[in-house]
Amino acid sequence: MDDCCAPRTPDGYEREFDARFARRLATRYRRAGLTPSARLILEFASSIGLEGSSLLEIGGGIGDIQLEALRNGASHATNVELSSAYEPEAARLLEESGFRDRATRMLGIDVAGTPEAVEPADIVVLHRVVCCYPDYERLLGAAAGRGRRAVVFSYPVRSWMTRASVRAVNAWSVLNRRSYRMFAHAPDDMVSVLRARGFETRYRGGTGPWRIVGAVRV
Repeated sequence: MDDCCAPRTPDGYEREFDARFARRLATRYRRAGLTPSARLILEFASSIGLEGSSLLEIGGGIGDIQLEALRNGASHATNVELSSAYEPEAARLLEESGFRDRATRMLGIDVAGTPEAVEPADIVVLHRVVCCYPDYERLLGAAAGRGRRAVVFSYPVRSWMTRASVRAVNAWSVLNRRSYRMFAHAPDDMVSVLRARGFETRYRGGTGPWRIVGAVRV
């Protein structure tokens, strides 16, 4: 569950998700490719027509989903990130892939607060991000406002174990004066945000501790 824990301030976010964390993610991606949950997100994007589409990922880290989207025909990928610690690894992966000219990385932008700072895209992705943000309605609302065709997001399995983990991690954070928090938002409430903004759910699935929702604009 460590990937879904994030601070509520940019400085705290960078403290938690540092260069060492980014290197670990990049090493795993080079060795094994996308995680199972990330593959499900890519499969949903492909199912609605990834070829020639633009993709925006909010909190995409090293950009692995974006790279695979580009390999599968996406025309351009944009990443919006708070932590600068991901940038060296993301840059190396882009150079290795040859997609540098088809990718944009934006740093230090809170999309929920300033959605107008980011250009719309055909498909918007939020993987292991919504559980990092206290106001899921603002975040998903902003994502919907940027998505021309589809929004796909992931969240932790809703269970007593998840809720216990949230309480334990947040208590540890308070005791250690760390700013990050976990959030276990209600899945149906999150889906309702997209529905209220003109999206219809087309996919609900998951693997391991993660559940995926894919919705298209109607």
